Amino acid sequence: MSEEKPQLKLHHLAPAPGSKKAKTRVGRGEGGKRGKTAGRGTKGLKARNTLRPGFEGGQTPLSRRLPKLPGFNNPNKETFTVVNVGVLAEAFKAGSDVTPDVLREHGLVKHRGRIKILAEGEIGHALTVKTHAVSAAARSKIEAAGGSVELV
Repeated sequence: MSEEKPQLKLHHLAPAPGSKKAKTRVGRGEGGKRGKTAGRGTKGLKARNTLRPGFEGGQTPLSRRLPKLPGFNNPNKETFTVVNVGVLAEAFKAGSDVTPDVLREHGLVKHRGRIKILAEGEIGHALTVKTHAVSAAARSKIEAAGGSVELV
């Protein structure tokens, strides 16, 4: 004969003894445990309902430890609009005078301010270039083509 095993049913299931603990209901009258101030002491920021966002318990908060803006702007920074030698060769014919005003008229320089000539590209004819700054390589290319460079 075979022994019959007791059948397991849903009403037999229960959590292990001691694994479930009743939740403490705080602030439910002076008679009960954790009544009145509900374990928060008396008054003060932490006794109230909420802390403000970003509060770090009196430590200087992250929002005040970090700088307001990234980096800084140097008020004495010199900015140049760059024009390459190859662009000058395409825009002007031989013997032309190239000045900052002429560059603006041709639309090669959009903004006011200082202009610097750089050496990218090739130049095959002589130009007289008057500019605020020029790289050494650009100066040698213009002079090799028979032109001249003058600083304004």
